[in-house]
Amino acid sequence: MPLTINSSDELDEAFRRFRIFKPRTVYASINVYHSLEDAEDVENSSNIVRSTPIWDVDASLDSWEYALKAADIIVSSLEKEGLDKSLYLKWSGRGIHIHIHEEAFSQNLLERSNPLDVAFSVVEYVLRKTKGQLAGLAAKAPQSADRPLRIENKIDLKRVFTAPLSLHRHLDLCCVCFKPNDLYNFNPDWARPKGCRHDESWKNYGEGEGDNLAEKALNEIGGYDGWPETSKTKLERTAVQAETLVEEAPVKEVSDKRLGRFQVMGLLQAARYYLVTGNLERAKSFGLNRAVFYAWAKRYARDRLVQPRKGAGTPRSYAGDRRMEQLGDEVACRLKDGS
Repeated sequence: MPLTINSSDELDEAFRRFRIFKPRTVYASINVYHSLEDAEDVENSSNIVRSTPIWDVDASLDSWEYALKAADIIVSSLEKEGLDKSLYLKWSGRGIHIHIHEEAFSQNLLERSNPLDVAFSVVEYVLRKTKGQLAGLAAKAPQSADRPLRIENKIDLKRVFTAPLSLHRHLDLCCVCFKPNDLYNFNPDWARPKGCRHDESWKNYGEGEGDNLAEKALNEIGGYDGWPETSKTKLERTAVQAETLVEEAPVKEVSDKRLGRFQVMGLLQAARYYLVTGNLERAKSFGLNRAVFYAWAKRYARDRLVQPRKGAGTPRSYAGDRRMEQLGDEVACRLKDGS
């Protein structure tokens, strides 16, 4: 079941419930849904009511001024398209996100086009229009070893973003919002948790002011390329980094031959075991064991982890010929013969 929070009390309860994981950061979906009762609700395209267009400008604290300049290029393009009240920016800790409020698109438009199609197309359309300016800017930015300046389209069915005023997952900074007129007044010190500067007017919007842009974007881009119920070839999404415009290679859907999460987890764990031990046969068994465990844990174990059964103590030792195989923090059961 999706995690929903409707009050400060529910937020406190969520942090208490998941305290074993030491939660720190709150993320929210880019989509607004009719209902969220079952896991399948987030897969249902007809369940999406609204979707938020977001441009990701990844940077480091060394290149934050260049992130502002990249945001200015995108904001200027949006303002030329008639966007005004509905624009806001977020400093997430190591980068800026440019948002169009999801209510900027009229109900009349959304009755004809899925909200996620609108969000995806708008982001891609504006990136294609501004890619020359963004690439020139990225070439001048400091090439940080860990996070070079990068601007890209990350819109997908399950995309999430950092919630306003949430702490960054690593840095002692929080997520603050500000409007475009404050773009060049911004300083990362605004995000210090003690005394942060945060503009609540990010919630303002002009209904329908994004419709003209959405119509043009849908006509050129054609909508979201990742719907699970279609076999549409994935688009070449725009991503800008340094002097190079990176176009993701098209990926054709092969309905019965795609690798799922289970297979990927098994392969990753097997590769990890093999690189550490050099034992290929045992690596295959270890990878399968871990993939089965995580598949089970994802579906059944959450409540047991956060609410241990009464009287539970340390795990009991395995009987018979079974032994424990440990690799880092991963533990799997094996027989004496190594299988």
